[in-house]
Amino acid sequence: MKLEKDQKKLVFGATPFILLLSLPFLCVGADFLWGNRITFHQWMQNFSGVGAAVKKVDDKEFINFHLARLVRGRIALFFTETGEDRRKLDDTGFACHRAVHSVHCVSTKPVRIDTGNMTVYVPSGDNSRKEKVVRPYPWQGYAVNEISPVRIIQYSNTTVPPPCEFRHRVPAVVFSSGYTGNKYHEMSEIIIPLYITTRHFRSRVAFVLEDYKPSFIAKYNAILTRLSAHEVINPAANASIHCFPASVVGLKYHGILKVNSTDIPGGYGMPEFKRFLREIFSLAYSHVSEIPRPRLLLLSRTKSRKFLNEDEMIAMMQEVGFEVVVVRGSKVASNLTRMARLVNSCGVIVGAHGAGLTNDVFMARGGVVVQVEPLGTEWISKVMFGDTARAVGLRHLRYKIEEDESSLVKLYGRNSSVVTDPESVYRDGGYMTARAVFIDQQNVMINIARFRSTIVEALSIVVD
Repeated sequence: MKLEKDQKKLVFGATPFILLLSLPFLCVGADFLWGNRITFHQWMQNFSGVGAAVKKVDDKEFINFHLARLVRGRIALFFTETGEDRRKLDDTGFACHRAVHSVHCVSTKPVRIDTGNMTVYVPSGDNSRKEKVVRPYPWQGYAVNEISPVRIIQYSNTTVPPPCEFRHRVPAVVFSSGYTGNKYHEMSEIIIPLYITTRHFRSRVAFVLEDYKPSFIAKYNAILTRLSAHEVINPAANASIHCFPASVVGLKYHGILKVNSTDIPGGYGMPEFKRFLREIFSLAYSHVSEIPRPRLLLLSRTKSRKFLNEDEMIAMMQEVGFEVVVVRGSKVASNLTRMARLVNSCGVIVGAHGAGLTNDVFMARGGVVVQVEPLGTEWISKVMFGDTARAVGLRHLRYKIEEDESSLVKLYGRNSSVVTDPESVYRDGGYMTARAVFIDQQNVMINIARFRSTIVEALSIVVD
């Protein structure tokens, strides 16, 4: 299997006249990529044809600069662990950045990766030998032990690591595909952290995917190929020794469905991520005012948190003035390009709390997310999708159901603490117990008259 794609051709193949016109813009790009002020005169002095440009792109300084951004952290008045990480990387060429829910390790030194047993060999530079295990998944939460581990061995000067079988010219980024099959987990815990970790490399990285799943690659291929110009390496199918000039093991995580421009590596926020998706999937509408008519997308769930009177809901929405598009099952949702364009064509998306609401990242600015909050989901609904909607320029309307609208009344009884005090279930049994009740067992019978006012408000927002 071909492990590296041919490098993309540079734009310098144009006529000399076009090249001269392009040089000022290239200077701006160089200033951004390397973080150093480069004047037009300096660029002209340094530029000596195509070979010089390629050398500049391949420069080790480029790699080290962007790797260092992954452990730099915020500028702080007091000593911080991230500051220590940066100093350690500068001094030794290796450091691990730890946060509340994540860890990723960076090496600016050449590494050798044995994909047969997922061991990364990093030179220590002295006679010491150290070893650590990293599970390369951003969410280091309750199920992290299900993620396949990666051993990182810092070997001494007297140790000879296994010889290279494949050589690569770009850094390796090792991560796990984790909990695929759920768009929330895929987007929040893989795609967004991958964007955060690698976007500033401008596709000059190679992905090594632990827990490789062909379905994940197929679904997110458009995004993966934009972030890396190289074929994704499947360790299970390529048990060999790969040598890279540098590496990142694990991904940087900013939080639930979050890209924080002030956190490392810095410079990108949710608006930039949304534009990134819009370019990839050629989305037609950037603002809801461009959509020709009021259009509403209803996310129809087929398992838990179902709308038990969905037909009545659709009739009411149409009566209010919406063209209603209903998405049922996973067939449409699994085709990411098709789903992205469908969502982008709608000014309003309506759904019960669940993974389907992650699609709001494809909506045009000014659109509305109507989230139906079943009993016991108030806090998690806000954190997962309420905050995200606002971060990408959308209005978020909450419809918090009343007790009579929940199927849990019939299942547990009106006087059960499950119905009267949902928070007690979290306190007494923990998240997994509460999830089994409120997420897995609950359906909703919407109060049409009460819900109508929320839909009318959504219409007034997108029409205005």
